[in-house]
Amino acid sequence: MDYEEEFADQHVPPSFDPMKNVVTGKGLNPGLIVLLVIGGLVLAFLVGNYFLYMYAQKTLGPKKKKPVSKKKMKRERLKQGVSAPGE
Repeated sequence: MDYEEEFADQHVPPSFDPMKNVVTGKGLNPGLIVLLVIGGLVLAFLVGNYFLYMYAQKTLGPKKKKPVSKKKMKRERLKQGVSAPGE
């Protein structure tokens, strides 16, 4: 006796339906495709920026400091209590 033939006339609940688990050719969910594309672009952007940053650190070197103006130097010396020369 075959199990399926014996109970073929009875209703099978959807959770136990053997045909429910058969994969159909529906394709991927369009929302998932958009999410994967946007996520991939954001990830590529971040990784690319990281590598550009690392490359710039190696090739450009440290930033040069601006020269301090004479006026600011005089002001700093006065704050420290050292009189500026010539005064």
